[in-house]
Amino acid sequence: MAILVPAGCARLCVSRPAQVRRRVTPFATMSPPRGDTIDWVKETSSFFEQDSRPIMLFDGVCNLCNGGVRFVRGNDRNRKMRFEALQSEAGKKLLRRSGRAPDDISSVVLVEKDRSYIKSEAVLKIMEYIDLPFPQLAFFLQFVPLFVRDVMYDNVADNRYTIFGYSDSCEI
Repeated sequence: MAILVPAGCARLCVSRPAQVRRRVTPFATMSPPRGDTIDWVKETSSFFEQDSRPIMLFDGVCNLCNGGVRFVRGNDRNRKMRFEALQSEAGKKLLRRSGRAPDDISSVVLVEKDRSYIKSEAVLKIMEYIDLPFPQLAFFLQFVPLFVRDVMYDNVADNRYTIFGYSDSCEI
């Protein structure tokens, strides 16, 4: 530590005693990259080679989710969307591509060739793909802050089995 005297010519230096040393301990360490790391974008690129339409991932046993798929299909006259259950092998791979755990069935996910959307962003993006008036409604709903939309989404998602029930198998 140094103190400057107004005259600027004298300094006081204080050093730490030799027995007091700083001990630095790391609180997290990075493990070296594993050789078995899979590039899930590359692994799932075949899903978009023949057909570039986005894929809507949904909980295959949830009655609300199955109703949502029926609704989207009914309002998608130009067949701009594809559908896959989260529980399927393809769904698990696409979840990993989206940066989610393969057993995470907590949210609808929309997977495009170059990007994925989850929760309320996925719902708004799906609305953009289906027929009028839903793209316009999605435009206005995007002005609701994301955290507000996601809180509302999470409240419904967390209670979907209680409110809407579930089935033993996926309809698709």
